[in-house]
Amino acid sequence: MFAVVKIAGQQFKVEKDQTLYVPHVGGNAGDKIEFSDVLLADADGNLSVGNAVSVKVQAEILDHVQGDKVIAYKQKRRKGFRKKKGHRTLFSRIRIADIA
Repeated sequence: MFAVVKIAGQQFKVEKDQTLYVPHVGGNAGDKIEFSDVLLADADGNLSVGNAVSVKVQAEILDHVQGDKVIAYKQKRRKGFRKKKGHRTLFSRIRIADIA
């Protein structure tokens, strides 16, 4: 069984016991969370899409991590203008506990 879930504006195809990195979700490590915004669900060949989906995905937050550093650099030649900014995006590592 798998489902397509919308988490923080992004779509993820998830299966039971799968571990994945998603954009930062609120909560502490060890907390249980539930995603009710399921777009598609497949249960042994029975495909349900849209408003017909009555499935909820339950997950557990494993930890919060930072992604790789992204650097934005701007420069205008012969003007002495240089600007360098960087950031590291926050991600949450979750494990899908159940699709029901």
